[in-house]
Amino acid sequence: MHDMQRPITIAVVGGSGAGKTTISNAILERVGSHHIAYIPHDAYYKNLAVIPFIQPGVRNFDHPDALDTPLMIEHITQLQNWQPANIPVYDFTLYERTEETQLVRPQPILLIEGILLFAEPALRDLFDIKIFVDIDADIRFIRRLQRDIVERGRSIESVINQYLETVRPMHLQFVEPSRRYADVIIPEGGHNIVAIDMVADRIRTMLANLEKGS
Repeated sequence: MHDMQRPITIAVVGGSGAGKTTISNAILERVGSHHIAYIPHDAYYKNLAVIPFIQPGVRNFDHPDALDTPLMIEHITQLQNWQPANIPVYDFTLYERTEETQLVRPQPILLIEGILLFAEPALRDLFDIKIFVDIDADIRFIRRLQRDIVERGRSIESVINQYLETVRPMHLQFVEPSRRYADVIIPEGGHNIVAIDMVADRIRTMLANLEKGS
């Protein structure tokens, strides 16, 4: 199979808190995690010192320049060529990349998740299936607030300030317009079981065809 076709590469995109991880986990469950190599774009954040400023004292984590996308492209290309990749491990409490890496081995399916994947033309060209997860902004904000407080040790005030200063403006500038590149738009995120089942069925069919051609 490795000499016949590259792995099927799927991107899941949506605003912060849209349910990208829920959709990705549903695909992993329905298709089989043993068939899938998973990479989150979040792992490729740059260290705090080089994150661009949106204004004095306010760094912009929601701009494409905050992410080391060339490294991600390198790793996706390696996996598409059936070579393993050592992806970064990012510490969101320190805003620094750790010294550790995570070894991701090639699989017939590559599943890539992130907010800004469709905003980068060089990344878009790598994807066979482009999924956009769509959900109301208030739900996305509540989910982000809960996640950042529980998982990343943030204060309520800091989450709200970041949302108003960078998350919302960058969503309107980069994320929302990028939905036009999607092959599939899933409204209501992880609650849309019908759409998830349809996507999973399509991926299973592509996987079967890939294996037949091996």
